[in-house]
Amino acid sequence: MSDTRAEPPVMSTKAGDPGAFARFDLTRVPSPCFVVDAAAVERNLQTIADVRDRAGVKILLALKAFSMWSLGDLVGRYLDGVATSGLWEAKLADDHYHGEIATYCSGYKAGDMAEVCRISDHVIFNTPSQHAAMRGELDAARARGDTFHVGLRLNPMHSEGEVQKYDPAQPHSRLGFPADQLRPEHLDGIDGLHVHSLCEQDFPPLRRTWEALKPRIAPYLGQLKWLNFGGGHHITRADYQRDDLVQFLKGVREETGLDVYLEPGEAIALDTGILVGEFVDLFDNGMPIGVVDISATCHMPDVIEAPYRPAMLGEVGEVLVRLGGPSCLAGDILGDYRFEQRPQPGQRFAFLDQAHYSMVKTTTFNGVPLPSIALWDSRSDDLRIVKSFGYEDFEGRLS
Repeated sequence: MSDTRAEPPVMSTKAGDPGAFARFDLTRVPSPCFVVDAAAVERNLQTIADVRDRAGVKILLALKAFSMWSLGDLVGRYLDGVATSGLWEAKLADDHYHGEIATYCSGYKAGDMAEVCRISDHVIFNTPSQHAAMRGELDAARARGDTFHVGLRLNPMHSEGEVQKYDPAQPHSRLGFPADQLRPEHLDGIDGLHVHSLCEQDFPPLRRTWEALKPRIAPYLGQLKWLNFGGGHHITRADYQRDDLVQFLKGVREETGLDVYLEPGEAIALDTGILVGEFVDLFDNGMPIGVVDISATCHMPDVIEAPYRPAMLGEVGEVLVRLGGPSCLAGDILGDYRFEQRPQPGQRFAFLDQAHYSMVKTTTFNGVPLPSIALWDSRSDDLRIVKSFGYEDFEGRLS
């Protein structure tokens, strides 16, 4: 009997420009290792700051995508602050970053609220019911002298997602209160609205989302202070329509009279980092099978979850090899890649565009070691290992 199960849709790779990594010696770092180019990060920040300045808006780094806090001072020179996803990210922001802190969580716990309110400038709730349930904690925080705005996340009821599992506006989504259910009483005590429904997209989806949402919230704009368009904006991609974005944001500001925020994360780190790996073994099973020290499930989970095929640095040749990680998971497969010659154990390779999401999603499943983290500056060729991990990191999260 044939297997008629449909293959899941594969997300297209939006980036993969090697940039200065085309000349980086992969043997300069341990394997596996994330290597981030500070010069590339700064170029992205400059591009985003230019959009911010021309549009007259505020832009925050979404830590969920890129939390390399050793670059916190650099981020602070260009952006207005950071967006966090709960107490721990808010604490990281408070410790290592500068500017405003906007915290959103789809489900706060009451015990976290005192510290969230102390740290955050914006506390954003997922639903009116969560806001109502935490009114006591908010009042107590203000009585202690904490000052913060309160926001509500809306689901715009307009989908632009390429893959449903990455689409915050998918049917029956838990992310954001359905905009078609919004009533005046839901905005009692609310200073601003947060709308995030994009993922790795260019400008037109944002315009269409706003046109779909605007009629639903128009009656309430006069009582609000700000509007946050969340993340998913690939502002630093070469083909992004930045001038159109600037004009749009200026128009929204003029039309609504509100402060406007964006929260890109991936755009800050787009094409700024690689993940260096090494062949451990190679054998044949219908095709060459390469076992490497990079694990999809432990180091690059979006390869499986999205799924998608990451670009490889300098992929050329006619020798097709299936790469898989060192874990026991049968599905720990990175993909099929071409080489000029049959790879040998000890040979290095690297995946492109791995600074965002991959780094923050790593796990120690199966006792697979975590990649080191290196910071390189392609302008000066300065290289330093900023973080290494050992057995104690694996042991410390278990009991």
